[in-house]
Amino acid sequence: MARYTGPSCKLCRREKQKLFLKGSKCNSDKCPLEKKNYPPGSHGLNRRMKFSEYGVQLREKQKVKRIYGLLESQFHTYYEKANRQKGVTGENLIRLLERRLDNVVFRLGFAPSRKAARQIILHRHFLVNGKIVNIPSYMLVPGDVISVRDKSKKLDVIHESLRRTKDGVYNWLSVDKASLSGSFNQLPEREDIPLNANEQLIIELYSK
Repeated sequence: MARYTGPSCKLCRREKQKLFLKGSKCNSDKCPLEKKNYPPGSHGLNRRMKFSEYGVQLREKQKVKRIYGLLESQFHTYYEKANRQKGVTGENLIRLLERRLDNVVFRLGFAPSRKAARQIILHRHFLVNGKIVNIPSYMLVPGDVISVRDKSKKLDVIHESLRRTKDGVYNWLSVDKASLSGSFNQLPEREDIPLNANEQLIIELYSK
């Protein structure tokens, strides 16, 4: 499975905002963006860039792509699927990304980041409707139940992440911390998804 393996914090610095790629580190004083709120590189501090319309659209696409941990070909595939669906293409795109198993595992609080969620999914620690699923991009549908395997219920990373997670944050998901399970209840509305992005700029970029 192709994935980005470079420094995650540099991606946040490139976008000049926290993308929350490193779990609890992003909310601590150790976050590099707290001290270096400028693009990485030897000229990052002194560079004054004025973006064109294309540049603004590109940065928005790169930001969302990095938040969900996707490569360009994967992200473009989601755009094509969203474009074929009825409704607003931008909202369809975000909804598709939210349906990924790694994203839902992260949203439910079973992992501190999407990157960590992908790792524990690949190691076969999760069930979907009672069956092992080790595909991070698996698309969930309303009614699906996500649970931790019995042999994996003592994993520290899951319990530590759950302790930091507030209950009832997402109205399209429900979680039972006692049984280490959760449900994908319904497709989320765009206004309910906590994503600081303008997906319309992405659609405009790909429509050129």
